[in-house]
Amino acid sequence: MMTVKQIYELAVSLGIKNDLRGINVVNRKLKRAKEKFEELKTSERLDFDIESMKNPYADTRILTSGLNKQVKRAMVGIDIDTSEVLLANELSKKKPIDLIISHHPVGVGLAGLGEVVDLQIELLHKYGVPINIAEDITKLRMSEVSRGVNASNHNKVVDSAKLLGFELMCTHTIADNMVAKFLSDLIKKNEKKLEIVKDLMKLLKEIPEYREASKIKVGPKLFVGSEDRYLGRIAVTEITGGTSASKDSYEKIANAGIGTVLGMHMSEEHRKYAEKAHLNVIIAGHMSSDSIGMNLFCDELAKKGIEIIPCSGFIRHSRNKITK
Repeated sequence: MMTVKQIYELAVSLGIKNDLRGINVVNRKLKRAKEKFEELKTSERLDFDIESMKNPYADTRILTSGLNKQVKRAMVGIDIDTSEVLLANELSKKKPIDLIISHHPVGVGLAGLGEVVDLQIELLHKYGVPINIAEDITKLRMSEVSRGVNASNHNKVVDSAKLLGFELMCTHTIADNMVAKFLSDLIKKNEKKLEIVKDLMKLLKEIPEYREASKIKVGPKLFVGSEDRYLGRIAVTEITGGTSASKDSYEKIANAGIGTVLGMHMSEEHRKYAEKAHLNVIIAGHMSSDSIGMNLFCDELAKKGIEIIPCSGFIRHSRNKITK
C-alpha cells in the first residue's frame, strides 16, 4: 500500500528514468529551474511553479490535497471527466476507491501542457536536428499549445472530485515517456528484422494493447508511405513531449536522415507536411499507446499491492510475472 504522495513521487521518478533525453539532461534542466527560482525577488516567487524544481513534467500533478491518504484501490482512465468521477462514486458504494488517476492532464496539469513540449527540443536533437533549429521550431509549438488550452475549464474535473471526496492526480508525460522508451527499446532489439514498413507494422500488432485496439478498428495504421517502402532510421518523436511536434519538424528530421516517424496520433495538416518531407508515418494508435504507458506505470503500483480499476479507454494489460 502507498500514499497518494508516494504514488506521485514514483510516477515522477519513472518519468525521469524513462526519459529518452537521458537523466543527465533532465537533471540539468531541474538545476536550471532551481537557479531561476533563487534569482527571483521574493515578490516574484509567488507565481513560480515550485514543483518544477523536482518534477520536470508540468502535466503530471497531484490535484487534490490528501497527500497522505493510503491507497488500496485506484480507478485509472485515459481521460477523466466528471462522468468518470460519478462512476467512481457509484463503484465506491460497493468497494471504496481511494484515488482516481487520469492519464491526460486536467487542472493545473492541463494548464501546464505547453511547458512539457520543450522535451521535444532535446529529442529532435537526439535524432540529428541541430539544437538551435530544434529550439526555434519547438518554442513556437509551445506557444501554440499554451494558447490552445488557455480557454479550457481547467478545474472542472478537479472540483467534481473534491465535491465527492476523491483524491485525483494526472500522469501524462511520465507515462508517455514510458511507452516511448518501451517502443524505442523494442525497435532497437528487433532492428535486424526491420527493413520495410510492413515489418514494423507487424511488430507493433504483436503488442497486446495494439492487438486489442485492432479489434475495434483503431490499431496501428500507415498514414504516409506504403508497406513495401524502406523504413530507414526510425524516430519516436511523436510519442512523448506533450502533443504533436511542430509541422516544420518533419522536414528537419528528414534532412537529419530519418526515414520513418512512429507516433500515436497526427492531424491531417501535420500528415501533409510529413508527406512533403518524404517520410513514412506509422500511427500506432492514441488510446492504445497511452494504455501501454499507463500499464507500465500501473504494473509498478500493482507490485505494491494496489488494485487497479481500468476505465475510460484504458486497455489494461499487466506485464507483471505471476509468482507462486
